[in-house]
Amino acid sequence: MTEQQTPDHDAEGGESGLSFAAFVLSLAHTTAVHLGDVPDPASGQTARPNLAAAYQMIEILGLLEQKTRGNLSAQERQLLEQLLYELRLRFVEVRGAGGSEAGADERAPGGRPDVPPSGSRTPSGIIIP
Repeated sequence: MTEQQTPDHDAEGGESGLSFAAFVLSLAHTTAVHLGDVPDPASGQTARPNLAAAYQMIEILGLLEQKTRGNLSAQERQLLEQLLYELRLRFVEVRGAGGSEAGADERAPGGRPDVPPSGSRTPSGIIIP
């Protein structure tokens, strides 16, 4: 790749619109939709929290952090770490406030009471940094 052809630029030197930060922010936005914090872009309405879907998105971001460790710039690493921290905290807040309605279990999938703390191993074997 030449200097003008980086992953964030096309062959003509223009922005391709795709970057690691944009991808991570997209996943975080989807998590916020599932937590009921922002309106669904398709309907424009804020839905009830879907804790199972939010938990899955947080797990995906955690997996992404684990698999990209050592390959990110300082800014990308900091962005991912900060988003994971904030989303995990928000998940616990929503769950504690009774975020799931309509008789759904207020725990994370599998009856887990919380997002696993940093340094622990999830049931799927993923170590939360």
